[in-house]
Amino acid sequence: MGLMRVTRVPAPVVVVGNISVGGTGKTPLVLWLSKFLTEQGFQPGIVLRGYGGHQTDAGVIAGPGSDPAVVGDEALLLARNSSCPVFVSRNRARAAQMLVRDHDCNVILSDDGLQHYAMARDVEIAVIDGDRRFGNGHQLPAGPLRESPKRLLAVDICVVNGRPHAGELGMQLAGLAFHQVTAPETQLETSAFRGQRVHAVAGIGCPQRFFSHLRDLGIEAKEHPFPDHYQFTAQDIEFNDDWVVIMTEKDAVKCEQLADQRHWYLAVAAKPDPKLGMLVLKLLKERFRGQEAT
Repeated sequence: MGLMRVTRVPAPVVVVGNISVGGTGKTPLVLWLSKFLTEQGFQPGIVLRGYGGHQTDAGVIAGPGSDPAVVGDEALLLARNSSCPVFVSRNRARAAQMLVRDHDCNVILSDDGLQHYAMARDVEIAVIDGDRRFGNGHQLPAGPLRESPKRLLAVDICVVNGRPHAGELGMQLAGLAFHQVTAPETQLETSAFRGQRVHAVAGIGCPQRFFSHLRDLGIEAKEHPFPDHYQFTAQDIEFNDDWVVIMTEKDAVKCEQLADQRHWYLAVAAKPDPKLGMLVLKLLKERFRGQEAT
């Protein structure tokens, strides 16, 4: 309606978000997109709000050694697993402008922000939880939705973490390896704990998805769910026995100073429908005046 200011960034912007609360797999998909676009010759930059962190209004670049209490757990995970600059700020549009100006980024990926309309976007990707879908179909506080399901009619691509419906693209989160929290270079195959009883810790949007993943790997897990972006204490991950403790990588970045050799995390990677990459390239070319990476 022209009542709110919308900032146009001098580079194409791809927003990866959802219409529901809780985790759907946005961050792994952003990581996949960053690697895919880099392989295509682009120089991506990533912006996000940094939930769970306490950065200043000016924002901050997240690096592999950043404090998760400042930048947030997702930003630190992105900084460690991508080769892209990651800017954390409440003002995503300003952060995107700085990535273009100071880091020569020629495409911006926004982790979340589908409802952040102050930043203009060229491509919208909505990620849907294939198990929970839209819950009771109602918006907050009566249900789990940030916006009506009709909002999906306006996005460019719907990616389902699970089995897609007609008109949607599928995606799976594949376990790569177990890494020791205190020494991530130490890793084991995903079959390492098969048949064992372990403690499973998850402070993510949908802990049950992680617990189900461990069961699919043949692991008998005692489940310990926590709220999304939970700030762990040593007592939260100490269970006074000799069982292995397995957590998500997103939780592990906050537990490095609290863990010992019993603590491991499962690294996962998004495996989307192969059509996704080509579709994103096609939309970028169409929407951003035909510009291509140089």
